Amino acid sequence: MLKKLKNFITNKTDNSYFQFIKYFFASGIALFADVSILFILTEYFNVYYIVSATISFLAGIAITYILSKFYIFTKTKIHNKINEFTVFLVIGIIGLILNNIFLYIFTEYFGIYYMLSKIFVIIVTYLWNYFARKKFIFS
Repeated sequence: MLKKLKNFITNKTDNSYFQFIKYFFASGIALFADVSILFILTEYFNVYYIVSATISFLAGIAITYILSKFYIFTKTKIHNKINEFTVFLVIGIIGLILNNIFLYIFTEYFGIYYMLSKIFVIIVTYLWNYFARKKFIFS
């Protein structure tokens, strides 16, 4: 049992179900960085929350790329590393646009505290990023 758990944690897999679970945990790490940077930049450095959200989301993209590439997915559909990263980044930028639009709408139009708005936005961007990356980059 412990050996199977260790293999699950340390090895990549072709199983889509396990990839989704691993992506969930990897996204949790990226999310922690994203939310922490958002909060610190906004609250302690008085950076406008949309600017903070952009910086923090880009940090999350970098973490997610590293974990996706070296921890989660076994195969890639794009064999040129520069092209692969470019597609990954384009998907991430679309996620960033969704993130910032919804964050702004929830915060400015509905009057929700930006950190609570971020919670709603996380679900949308998580689903977009996983399924787009799975479809266009990773097998």
